[in-house]
Amino acid sequence: MLHRIIYLIVGVAIILAAAVYDPKSTADPAASPADRAKEDLSRIEYPSLANIKWKAYFVRPQDSLERLFGKDWVFVARFNRIDRRHTYPGMTIKVPEKMEDIRNYTPLPAVYEPARNHRKYIFLSVTEQWLGAYEYGRLAFSMPAATGIEGHLAPTGIFRAEAYHRRHTSSLYKTAKGDAQYPMDYAIRFHLDKKGASYWIHARDLPGRPVSHGCIGVFDEAMQHRVYGVPDKPVLEDAKKLYAWTIGADASREDNGTQRLLVGGPIIEITGELPKYLAKSPQ
Repeated sequence: MLHRIIYLIVGVAIILAAAVYDPKSTADPAASPADRAKEDLSRIEYPSLANIKWKAYFVRPQDSLERLFGKDWVFVARFNRIDRRHTYPGMTIKVPEKMEDIRNYTPLPAVYEPARNHRKYIFLSVTEQWLGAYEYGRLAFSMPAATGIEGHLAPTGIFRAEAYHRRHTSSLYKTAKGDAQYPMDYAIRFHLDKKGASYWIHARDLPGRPVSHGCIGVFDEAMQHRVYGVPDKPVLEDAKKLYAWTIGADASREDNGTQRLLVGGPIIEITGELPKYLAKSPQ
């Protein structure tokens, strides 16, 4: 009996020592302070979130967006600029204190004066990682976007949608599995530089942060289902919606999947700098 008491006292002493000298070992799970992979999305600063109350939530092994938020998972995914395949254990995401605060969330203005005289106008804020489709200056719809990382930034300025390709693929990069060129479904080309490099808005996976090598990526779970087998039932298909809106009904009817030039395509304005990645979470 005595030796059991001694073991108990020693065990308690070890736990107390761990809590004092290394409190992280007994604390609730949280993102790594170093976070080299930038998986703590609560540390990405977007100006539009200043008036929305939210909390940082560490994703655990039993969690998924659907299990955590039910039918509201789509709003949380958009709020975090992330898709379901990239919401995995170890991530830290932003969760609003009140879901109604993000049901109609968009960081872009409902009316954008520079677009007033244009039937169609695409505006992309690099700072907000968000893209909006405007019709005569009024926001028709908007969506999260993933832009280029530092060193591989998309050019900023005024461009025009000049070509489209429903089944475009990357000539440089492969899928995560490495068995095929990276698909760039529903691609809209907006720039061709002097070196011959082309820049597109296209379908891609969204990890909640800037990630591309110069192109602009928007949601397309159908592509991820085809390539990776997840999610089971694709829901987020912004790339398809933007593509159809951009090329118009006539081009859509004639679209056979091959690359074609787009005459009189919408203006595309890209502005801003990459969002700040904070040294630690404000939460």
